Amino acid sequence: MAMNRREAREAVFTLLFETEFKAEEAREEIFTLSCENREIEADEYVHDVYFGVAEHLDEIDALIGKHSKGWKTSRISRVSRSIMRLAIYEMRYRALPAGVAINEAVELCKKFDEESARPFVNGVLNSVKDELFGNS
Repeated sequence: MAMNRREAREAVFTLLFETEFKAEEAREEIFTLSCENREIEADEYVHDVYFGVAEHLDEIDALIGKHSKGWKTSRISRVSRSIMRLAIYEMRYRALPAGVAINEAVELCKKFDEESARPFVNGVLNSVKDELFGNS
């Protein structure tokens, strides 16, 4: 059975989070092993978004750094950072409406991050949205 988009997004998040601990490993290897070991479907969306985030990581992290008011990107929790990377990629490169991307990010926060992280992630993403698309 195919994954729905929320399950696929969750799979991408887990891959991004795992990558945080395996900086020296090739992303292709992380992806392949995760698909095998955790039975993540080799879903086209999961593949494209995971590698898309990697391709645009410097730009995405620059946006996070710019909008996380006084927080160095490296000081943000790995969970929050992975969630924001995913949401920014979806807004910027997948044409997912910003409100949907932010809502999905908050849902991931509820499931995987500390409660105190939600307003921070939401605030950073709303600020990024305003830069990318204006205050609409």
